Amino acid sequence: MNHFRSLRAVFNWSNQRSLKLLRLFITYFAIAILVSGSLPEIALAQTQTAPPPPRTLQPSKTPAKSSIQPYLDRVVKQLTKFQLDNGMKFIVLERHQAPVVSFLTYADVGGVDEPDKKTGVAHFLEHLAFKGTQRIGTTDYKAEKPLLERLEQLDNQIRTAKADGKKAEVARLQAEFKQVEAQAGKLVKQNEMGQIVEQAGGVGLNANTSTEATRYFYSFPSNKLELWMSLESERFLEPVLSREFYKEKDVILEERRLRVENSPIGLMIEKFIDAAYKVHPYRRPVIGYDEDIRNLTPTDVQKFFDTYYAPNNLAIAIVGDVNPNEVKRLAQIYFGRFQAKAKPQSQISVEPKQTETRQVTLELASQPWYLEGYHRPAIKHPDNAVYEIIGRLLSEGRTSRLYKSLVEKQQLALTAQGQSGFPGDKYPNLMLFYALTAPGHTVDELATGLRQEIDNLKTQPVTAVELQRVKTQARADLLRSLDSNTGMAQLLLEYEVKTGDWQNLFKQLDEIAAVTPADIQRVAKAAFTPENRTIGKLLSKQG
Repeated sequence: MNHFRSLRAVFNWSNQRSLKLLRLFITYFAIAILVSGSLPEIALAQTQTAPPPPRTLQPSKTPAKSSIQPYLDRVVKQLTKFQLDNGMKFIVLERHQAPVVSFLTYADVGGVDEPDKKTGVAHFLEHLAFKGTQRIGTTDYKAEKPLLERLEQLDNQIRTAKADGKKAEVARLQAEFKQVEAQAGKLVKQNEMGQIVEQAGGVGLNANTSTEATRYFYSFPSNKLELWMSLESERFLEPVLSREFYKEKDVILEERRLRVENSPIGLMIEKFIDAAYKVHPYRRPVIGYDEDIRNLTPTDVQKFFDTYYAPNNLAIAIVGDVNPNEVKRLAQIYFGRFQAKAKPQSQISVEPKQTETRQVTLELASQPWYLEGYHRPAIKHPDNAVYEIIGRLLSEGRTSRLYKSLVEKQQLALTAQGQSGFPGDKYPNLMLFYALTAPGHTVDELATGLRQEIDNLKTQPVTAVELQRVKTQARADLLRSLDSNTGMAQLLLEYEVKTGDWQNLFKQLDEIAAVTPADIQRVAKAAFTPENRTIGKLLSKQG
């Protein structure tokens, strides 16, 4: 299966399942695997938590035993950060244990940045970025280019003829379209970029699109650094985004049918998130709405690319057996060719504060599911670590309160889990809980059981033993995720772009260590209120 057709490329599933602490790479359409414990990325709202007492992290010369500072100090010594004149950022981390290097290109653009009526364009662009350039993926671009331009002209003419009810004209244009498409197809060298990477010993060529970012990543032997520089710079310097455009559109539409129209829980999530948000683009699916996908044109994708793939909106992480001086020299040669542009300005609407409970109910041919979400602040908020701890206490694994209560003790659910930071965390988002009802029980019973556990957080201080267990688990999960070069590259860029400093990745653990039972009660009382609640009920259709 081609990399760009993999589920991970479409649904942005993390290739580091151990990143349970941060859940940064989960996107909208991972719904299909809800039963196995993963969830999608999608939503936003105003911060509704009371301001916390000030807490400032001060690096100590003699850090406490539990401090992350020693680990951070080692990373600082091995890390080089630089920026080209055109604004493109690079983070280089030396790891010489093995002769391999992982590369990740991070475009600071995702579903939230799409214009109205153009949903899905960010994800569509990600697919097309694997189709090649003016030199890669074609036998003769000079001959191919006019054919691609003619295809878009014909597509526009077909739309107009359909709107005017000219059936004979539609049939004639469609026949010509198929003929031109076949001619263009003969000039395509299928998956040439993937073949070049594979033949040079590269692995893991893939990408994903989320609500907030698009990421392209793969690994090479360390002696292929310049090959990566050449391939990746050309890929975004002169991409051909109209190549096999209409075939890829059919692929994406089929993916949407599979993950939404033909998936009860997929449709439930789409309706749920639409109820939770009224104006913020988190409410829209990353894959796009069916009608919007059908109406997208190569010109739409090219315009989106020209706007958001400016060098100062791209960041690159290189982790592995490399010399940072050589990286900087080659980066200037290859990526220095990109022309500087004005950084795109955010025009994202701010979600108004929710003032009453919202609910969406669907009856479909499905097992009953119950969903409940509460608005919470973004990743840069001082209480972010408190929300992470609450999410872990309630819904992280088989030792969590929801699992032990709803699944093991009361046997109301077959699974009970959650996610803090749904569908993303760059903007105010949701703390989401979800459960699949056990036979003989109802979603209303699940709602009662869930509320009881939430109320317990408000009224009963968390014990020192339970809190320490969760903190230890959070620390272990993060450090485990950083073992791989790719995992390290992903998180360094996430924090560099979203918070302004990659070091906040490690400071997050010191913030988690500082969370107290009083913090948990304060945040729980402020966030878990009826007026801040959105409910989703997926009921089994009778008959």
